[in-house]
Amino acid sequence: MSEVILGIDPGLTRCGFGVVAKDKSRDVKFVAVGVVQSPSTMELSVRLALIGNEVAKVLDLHKPERVAIERVFSQKNLNTVIGIAQISGIIVYLCQQRGIPVIFYTPTEVKAAVTGSGKAAKDQVMLMVQKILKLKELPKPADAADALAVAITSAWRGDLNSLANESSSTETNAQKKWRQAIASSKKQK
Repeated sequence: MSEVILGIDPGLTRCGFGVVAKDKSRDVKFVAVGVVQSPSTMELSVRLALIGNEVAKVLDLHKPERVAIERVFSQKNLNTVIGIAQISGIIVYLCQQRGIPVIFYTPTEVKAAVTGSGKAAKDQVMLMVQKILKLKELPKPADAADALAVAITSAWRGDLNSLANESSSTETNAQKKWRQAIASSKKQK
């Protein structure tokens, strides 16, 4: 039996999603990919609702066992960070409503998992996603490829219970502290 995993590359203008299925041998197969777009000319609340409604449709159609979201640790453009945070919050809420666990990965973790280097360029990530999923064409736009890379990362990193205690050689000090804080808060409950 396959485990279905939804990867999300959150964004206010373009929100990429990628669905993969992982079997017991950890082989990952392509299921679906897409991008939800919201024009910057729309009012913010309408943009958020549009993306939320489309992601809800993806969740209900593919019924993932878990959702992996790319986390942004630093970004020079504050408006971009706020948009990503808003979209991520909506997706976490939608998942919580459906009882679907959510995990976050940094871009460095995703690049390292998919290419072997946390400093890989976007085109390297796209090529590896194409190769791993045996796709005839590169997944485009980059938001779609990134979402598939996030899903692949989650498939290869193991289940959510092992992730809370797992350390990665690609972790920065900030990531390690974040992981430890999450594990600590779960023990206190």
